[in-house]
Amino acid sequence: MDMRKLVGKNVLKFREARGLTQERLAELSGFSQQYISGLEHGRRNPTIVSIYEIAVALGVSHVDLVKVEGKSVK
Repeated sequence: MDMRKLVGKNVLKFREARGLTQERLAELSGFSQQYISGLEHGRRNPTIVSIYEIAVALGVSHVDLVKVEGKSVK
């Protein structure tokens, strides 16, 4: 499984569910809109720190950004 694509897909899902634009998520997280775009397209290799900061900005757990849909964390 490509973790870059998984994280990107999850960021996109949570961002859209909250009605945020890439620009607004960038403002909330401190990253650039270009970084958010690259992340959502699976072209960025995020660190655990960036995953955490984006999760905080989205109001979700950092675990939610690395979780495969339909799988629960035990």
